[in-house]
Amino acid sequence: MSKIKLIFSLVIIGIIGLVMAVYAADVTGEWELTTESPRGERTSAVKFVQDGEKLTVTMEDRRGGEMEGKGTVKENNIEWTFVRSTPRGEFEMVYKGTVDGNTMSGTVDFGGRGEMEWTANKK
Repeated sequence: MSKIKLIFSLVIIGIIGLVMAVYAADVTGEWELTTESPRGERTSAVKFVQDGEKLTVTMEDRRGGEMEGKGTVKENNIEWTFVRSTPRGEFEMVYKGTVDGNTMSGTVDFGGRGEMEWTANKK
């Protein structure tokens, strides 16, 4: 491959990377997340801090405390994980979904113990 073709290819790859970064969803801020369960809806406040594709997530737990987790945003796909300690041991709660402007939706897997749908709206 000639040097000109190599340089051209690298420039194109760089431009594609910049375009993808521009189109990545920005979820930074406070959101209201609603989970649909057999016992009814449960609403929690969630805060996302985004640094590129990396996420730091803070969410209210059922006892009034907070859970902290990590995740990613790639284009309009979002995923984050919390690790919960219970009397039965630790398990992961993995949230996966898509972002559409000021709304999100997806599913949460409770460490293989079940799955529920969720939606979120930016405050």
